[in-house]
Amino acid sequence: MHSHENTSRLMPDVAAQAQPHLRGALDWVGMDGIEVPVRFDAGDGEVQRASAQVGAFVNLVQPDKRGIHMSRLYLLVDHHLGAQPLSAAVLEGLLRAFLESHGELSDRARLSIRFDALVRRSALRSAHSGWRSYPVSVEASLGPEGFRLELGTEVVYSSTCPASAALSRQLIQEQFARDFDAAGPVDHAAVLAWLGSERGIVATPHAQRSVARLLVRLKEGVPFDLMATLDRVEHALGTPVQTAVKREDEQAFALANGGNLMFCEDAARRIQLALDADERLADFHVRVEHQESLHPHDAVAYASKGVAGGFGSP
Repeated sequence: MHSHENTSRLMPDVAAQAQPHLRGALDWVGMDGIEVPVRFDAGDGEVQRASAQVGAFVNLVQPDKRGIHMSRLYLLVDHHLGAQPLSAAVLEGLLRAFLESHGELSDRARLSIRFDALVRRSALRSAHSGWRSYPVSVEASLGPEGFRLELGTEVVYSSTCPASAALSRQLIQEQFARDFDAAGPVDHAAVLAWLGSERGIVATPHAQRSVARLLVRLKEGVPFDLMATLDRVEHALGTPVQTAVKREDEQAFALANGGNLMFCEDAARRIQLALDADERLADFHVRVEHQESLHPHDAVAYASKGVAGGFGSP
């Protein structure tokens, strides 16, 4: 009679066999791209279910051991991540389970999770709203130095070039000087009509879709709140891309662009100031990319909190 236990005992486990000619400790061993559902509260109290790609890793400190137990990592990911919404406690518990499942083989564990979170955004002026999809990355690690958690996302916004705006205003001034005699009286109605015509705007500044890529390190005990970070950054920039847009919303967006002229350096500093005032964050890293409409290369700026040994350290 063959029991399940007897069958398992007869199965070979070549990963446990030592290879004297191939020795050495390994930094990380595991799997990437594990497909699992995750539950995530973006900060509005609504728990969403999202399709995620997960990376699960441990180090291999025993140089004479051939491999780790990848199936154990997979089963632990499947068990922990689908059971309850993502939180620091859930992730730390999963990493501890990784290490417990590997005994003397490992003393460090790492986890990465990538998915998209949907957030409802209101229109600028009209009563409409729509969905914005924000990419989310979660990086968690556990080792002798303790537990570390980082959250990444992106904000897409419009940036209007200040130099281009100044050059456009100069051309409009010159056109006004040609169309209206400086020596004669200026008729209010004529000027008003001129401003509403194509001759009144002979040049427009160039604007471009821009991306701010954010990576924040949360302080110990701080809960996830993606929307708080998004709101803070989008408010600082003033021109996040919109969802539902009626004419009154488009006009309000044009006004926002005119009131928020910025180089990539300006945008990076705006975000830096906004995140520096967030007491939930231990550190942050920002990459601002203005995908230029004037030329084929992009304008890029980086910023960080400036913590010693942190993201901005050389």
